[in-house]
Amino acid sequence: MSNITRFAPSPTGYIHLGNLRSAIYPYLIAKQSKDGKYILRIEDTDQARYVAGATDLIKETLVWLGLNWDEGIDKGGEHGPYYQSERRDIYHEYARKLIEKGRAYADPTSPEQINEYRQADNVAKKPFLYRNHRPANTPTWEPGIPLRFKSEPKVVSWHDEVMGDMSTGPEVMDDIILIKADGLPTYNFAHIVDDYLMEVTHIVRGVEYLSSMPNYLAIYEALGINHPKFVSLPHVLATTGNKKLSKRDGAKSAVDYRDDGVLPEAMLNYLACLGWNDGTEQEIYSMDELKKAFSIDRIQTSGARFDEVKLLWQNGQWIRKIFDEQGCDALYERTISRDRASVESNKENPSRNSLINFWPEEAMDYPEEYRKKVLSIIYDRLKVLSDLREYTKYFFVDPEIDLEFLQSNKFIKKLSETEQRDLLSATIDKLSAISDDDWTANNLQDALNDLLEETSQKPAQLFSLIRIALSYASFSPALHLTMEVLGRNTTLARLNATRSAVVNDL
Repeated sequence: MSNITRFAPSPTGYIHLGNLRSAIYPYLIAKQSKDGKYILRIEDTDQARYVAGATDLIKETLVWLGLNWDEGIDKGGEHGPYYQSERRDIYHEYARKLIEKGRAYADPTSPEQINEYRQADNVAKKPFLYRNHRPANTPTWEPGIPLRFKSEPKVVSWHDEVMGDMSTGPEVMDDIILIKADGLPTYNFAHIVDDYLMEVTHIVRGVEYLSSMPNYLAIYEALGINHPKFVSLPHVLATTGNKKLSKRDGAKSAVDYRDDGVLPEAMLNYLACLGWNDGTEQEIYSMDELKKAFSIDRIQTSGARFDEVKLLWQNGQWIRKIFDEQGCDALYERTISRDRASVESNKENPSRNSLINFWPEEAMDYPEEYRKKVLSIIYDRLKVLSDLREYTKYFFVDPEIDLEFLQSNKFIKKLSETEQRDLLSATIDKLSAISDDDWTANNLQDALNDLLEETSQKPAQLFSLIRIALSYASFSPALHLTMEVLGRNTTLARLNATRSAVVNDL
C-alpha cells in the first residue's frame, strides 16, 4: 500500500521551524513507499487570521527545501480542490450525513449565553462541557447557524505511531462546533473529511492535538469511516528548553534563515534530525539518505530543543560539502543567484522573485572569476553565506588603517613599533623580488618561510603583523593564499601604507 501524506498549513503568516518539521516528516514517509504521494492542502477556513501572501511564503519554503508536493495547490490532482475555502459544499454534504444520523444539531445559542454557561460552571468549580448545556429544541440547520457535533461520551482507546497506545475517559468528549456561522468548517471537522477523501494514510502533526483525539475519533465513528495512522510529534522546544518554540518567542522563519545564507540542505538536515535519529553517529544527511534512513519508530517521544549553534555548524559542513563534492562554481551559484525556490513558486507573479546576493556591495565591481578565487580560499570558514559580507570586504576595498587595532593584537603588541617597522620593511623587500608571473601561493609561502629564518621571528608575530596590515580584519584565510588572490600590487601597496603609518606614529 502506498503512503499518502499531507502538509496542511493555515495561511496565517510564515512557517516557523517548529511547524516546518511537520512538513518534512510526512514528505519522508510518503517517499518511502512506491508511488507514495505528498499533498499540499491549504486550511484557510479561519478568515479572521488570514494573512495576504502567506500561501506564497509556504510554497517558497517547501520548494526551497526540496519538498515538492505531488498533488495539491497549483498542481491539481484527483482530490481537489485543495483550498478548504473552496470545499464548502463537500463539508456541508458530510455535515448533513451527521444530522441524518442524529449526531449533529443546529445550535442557536448566542455567544453571550454560552459565556454565561461557562462562568456558571467556573463558579461551581466544574469543567465547562457544552454537552451539559445542549439546547432542548434546535432548529433545522442551514448555513448561518453553527452546527455542533452531538457527542456520546465513552472511554476511547487508540494507537499513536510515536506515543504508543493511549486512552481517555468520557469526561473529555464534548459537543464541538463542526460548521461555523459563516458556513465554513472548523479544523476539527474539515481535516477529517479532507483526509478521508484524499485517502491520506498518515496524519503527522504536533502532540498538542492529542487532547482533541477523543472528539476526532468520535466523528470518524459517527461518519462510519476509518481513520489514518496518527503520528504525533513532540514539541520543538525553545533554546531554553523549557517551553515550545513559537513565533511569540521570536522563532525565525525558514525564509529568514535562507536570507541569512543557510542552505536548504542544511535546514532540511537539521530539522529532520531534531527529535529523530537512526541510531548511528551520522549527523550529515542528504535528502536521498534521509529517505532511506527515516523511520517513524525512531522519532523520540520527548521534546527536542532548538539549537541555532548546531544548525549553523551543520550549515558550515554543507558549505564545505558542496565545495568539495561539486566544486567552487556550484557553491558560487548559491552566493549570487536568483532564488530558485522563489522563481518556482511564483511563476505567475515574477515580481516576487528575489535576487540573493551575499557579497559585499563593493564586490560587484570585480569580475566573477575574482570573486570565485576569493570564495575558494574562504569557504571553509563560513557558517552562513552572509558571512561573506564581513569576511571578504577587504578583498574588494582597501581597509582603513587602524593602528589601535594593530597594536591590540596579542602577538603584535609584544613588538616595539620600531620592530614592526623593520619587519614590514623586510617583508616588502622580500615580496618585491617576486615578479607578477611568479606571484603564486607556493612561491609566497617559500618567501614567508625565508622571512622567518632571516628575521628570527615566531610565525605568530610575523604573520599576524602581515595579515593585519593587509586586511585589518579579525580573520583572514591562510596568508600565502590571501596574498595570491590580492595580487602583487595590492599586497605591496597595503604593506607600504601600514609601514608609513607606523613610521609616522613613532
